[in-house]
Amino acid sequence: MMQEHELEPVWGLPERPPAGEAILWQGAPDWRAHARQGLHLRGLALYFLLLLAARCAASLMEGASPSVALRDAAWFLPFAATALMLVVVLAILVARTSAYTITTQRIVFRIGIALSMTVNIPFTAIEAAAVKADADGKGDIVLTIAPRQRISYIFFWPHVRPWHYARPEPALRSVPDVETVARTLSRALAAAASLPMRPAADAATAGATTGPQTAAA
Repeated sequence: MMQEHELEPVWGLPERPPAGEAILWQGAPDWRAHARQGLHLRGLALYFLLLLAARCAASLMEGASPSVALRDAAWFLPFAATALMLVVVLAILVARTSAYTITTQRIVFRIGIALSMTVNIPFTAIEAAAVKADADGKGDIVLTIAPRQRISYIFFWPHVRPWHYARPEPALRSVPDVETVARTLSRALAAAASLPMRPAADAATAGATTGPQTAAA
């Protein structure tokens, strides 16, 4: 269920949870990790560096001196710096305007930079969940949604697993201490389904091997 809202009686939620539903965890993306992993800041910086190197090499091959070659390539630096800065600003805005909430019955996404929207994903709509952790403990929790629940990749971006357009998979992106959050979600899914917990597959194979109502342990 998608809902537009302006006021938040509880941070990240458009209304207080109903009786019998408890908030288990709330958080938001870490902007540094999101810029690095979610928005591929390092890859973009490497791309610009290669362009600069190629320009310098072309000038040298044409007979220019090293100083002239560097000067020929320097005109591109402001454009590269501006692009990288925009990526950083976008990551900060995403982190400041996003909130993830795990309750005893659902996962709530509060997303949107210009227009704040709330999306409720009940546990009954989740087929599987998988965690992808980085070395620093931050990472993503990817949700496989039942086919009957149709979501928009564009609407959820960047809170979605990259490159999965036909069947988009919402994701809690760049979450600090993601393993602990995944265990919280695992227990909540197991309790809601009254089933024993089972470990989920790695995010790379999440859609193929995990069963219903499962999260990373």
